[in-house]
Amino acid sequence: MLPRETIATAQIPGGDTLTLVSHGRDFIIMLGRDELMGTRMQFSEEQLALLTLERLTAPAPRILIGGYGMGFTYRAALAKLPPKGRIVVAEVVPEIIDWAHGPLAHLTGNTLADPHGEVVLCDVAAIVDDANDGTCDKFDAILLDVDNGPDGIVRDGNERLYTRTGIARMRDALKPGGVLSIWSAAPDHKFTGRLKDAGFLVDVQTVRARPNNKGPHHTIWFATKGQKS
Repeated sequence: MLPRETIATAQIPGGDTLTLVSHGRDFIIMLGRDELMGTRMQFSEEQLALLTLERLTAPAPRILIGGYGMGFTYRAALAKLPPKGRIVVAEVVPEIIDWAHGPLAHLTGNTLADPHGEVVLCDVAAIVDDANDGTCDKFDAILLDVDNGPDGIVRDGNERLYTRTGIARMRDALKPGGVLSIWSAAPDHKFTGRLKDAGFLVDVQTVRARPNNKGPHHTIWFATKGQKS
């Protein structure tokens, strides 16, 4: 069995320690003993972007992605983005971007220099607040992959995103017809209910972790805001 080799560690603001490890040709980001993401199981994170963009009708969509991670969602969104679309990625851990330029550069390619996108070192909730306050334009889509689900396990501060108040803030940061998409390692029927209570039209999809229909089942919520709201 191939051993896992620790490449680097990073402290999450208000949270635990992330560890980047290699396992043969694969790379994994760990939170404690738990695997947050890895190069063997990236399909569902790519589908978070692709299935969201399929739902958008804006010719030049403005998209907010919460969490860079290994860049799977961001790269998939850039590949599907219309020519005049724009993406903002919020990432709170600076070392994540260092890893993207360093040991994970073979995955990153030139995406961090793509003029259609921008990676900002900040809490995604801060950008949501800016959109509500009029400091920045509202979004056609908000994609969240900052936890393993709607419970804030990676960072305590993330829990507010999944409360009724947090959901309402994200809804109000969307343009009419906009989509809030959230990735999770497991289903959560109570969270589905909170999205519906906020006035969203909710579609819950189950996606396998690998494109060959293997690996764990992951959950993605696609919550669409009404056209008149």
